[in-house]
Amino acid sequence: MTVLAIDQGTSGTKALVVDPADGVVAVAEVPVTPVYLPGGGVEQDPQQLLASVLKAGRRAVELAGGRPVQAVALANQGETVLAWDRRNGRPLSPAIVWQDRRAEALCAERADARDWVRQRTGLVLDSYFSAPKMMWLRENVTRRGVVTTTDTWLVHQLTGGGAFVTDASTASRSLLLDIDTVQWDPELAALFRLDPDGLPRIAACDEIVGTTTAFGEEIPVAGLVVDQQAALLAEGCLTPGTAKCTFGTGAFLLANTGEKALRPASGLTSSVAWRARGQTPYCVDGQVYTAASAVRWLQDLGFVDSAADLDEAAASDAQGVLCVPSLAGLAAPWWRPDATAAFTGMTLSTRREHLVLAVLQGIAAQVAELATLVEADLGAPLTRLRVDGGLTRSRALMQAQADLAQLPVDVYPSTHATALGAAALARLAAEPGLTLEAAVPAWTPGTAFEPRWSKDRAEDHRARWRAAVEATIARDPQEDAP
Repeated sequence: MTVLAIDQGTSGTKALVVDPADGVVAVAEVPVTPVYLPGGGVEQDPQQLLASVLKAGRRAVELAGGRPVQAVALANQGETVLAWDRRNGRPLSPAIVWQDRRAEALCAERADARDWVRQRTGLVLDSYFSAPKMMWLRENVTRRGVVTTTDTWLVHQLTGGGAFVTDASTASRSLLLDIDTVQWDPELAALFRLDPDGLPRIAACDEIVGTTTAFGEEIPVAGLVVDQQAALLAEGCLTPGTAKCTFGTGAFLLANTGEKALRPASGLTSSVAWRARGQTPYCVDGQVYTAASAVRWLQDLGFVDSAADLDEAAASDAQGVLCVPSLAGLAAPWWRPDATAAFTGMTLSTRREHLVLAVLQGIAAQVAELATLVEADLGAPLTRLRVDGGLTRSRALMQAQADLAQLPVDVYPSTHATALGAAALARLAAEPGLTLEAAVPAWTPGTAFEPRWSKDRAEDHRARWRAAVEATIARDPQEDAP
């Protein structure tokens, strides 16, 4: 069956028409514009998000040349939330993006509940996740309507108000879900002063949740899933111990842990990977908040013209320069939203190309730290790392990743892993006899990178990089205030 798969992301919306026999037959992309505010705020216009979904989806269907589409799937940002009116679907607030840090104080006020929250949810009590941002909206913007993740609002719009749902993987990123029962937890809702009756129904990822005529003839809406878990599925990480990292706005490393939710002691988090075919596998994950967004920062400074120029702009050796690219704080395992970025090791001979490479190596070093923590939680070493996302086009970054993680890196041959994972789940919803393994196409790496650095060199670099991180987060942010 042919699926229109939509990946609604932080900086754009991508729509693919996917056919099991012919693969990807059409692609359309529409940019969206996050607004970065003083004080750590990051917002999006909900109407722009909806318009991008409709425009990208309709354009992809048009580019498919009349090929009939039989279902639409939707992957979402995960932790981005908004308030809206269920009666008419009208937004009552901006969309508060996963990167937004304005709920930090609300988390700090609940610090005594951190261990309990981790045991109940598998997550860290941090404003990265949905519930603190939902509470912030309630206390600072509006008490009206409902507050949900963006997927619930988008599906409500696509189905003409016929659905009020989220999926199990998205719900597991909220700090409101009992991760073992995969049900909303009233005690967690009370912690964040949220009404559990205002939360959407939790659907399976392979469930038809409604129908839409937004893209032509009436078709089912299915394949709801968080973007990172969708990529985990597309890259064939179906068994415990298999791992992938997506290099998008941020970098996100996930590893399948099987049908038992771990409680990572390392600072990583545990979530539902997907719920399909009656099974609920879990994953551990770690986050790097700035990857492509750090590259955009380099563009804004005039260091590179675009991400496509990274390899040409980067030096072959950073000449001792290190970068901690925490331009939006540090996630796992530090969980320091107040962290700022830093360069160390600069001299009068340092040039732009050294700084560009240092940023790339800084991204790779943080991912390498996450890979080590994943291995500790799994109790077994990773053998390879599967990667996807726009930044995998940079050979300099991918080689740095292989060198610093001391792992072979297999580049997924398509830049559309998230959408392809959602498409596979939509096929499962529409074809009851299809197995999960059959829904996920086999693939071979487009490019593979083997470590060139010695183990000693990698360990030395990572030790110096960790020292730079510790120096950065040890500094009192008030010292930098005017």
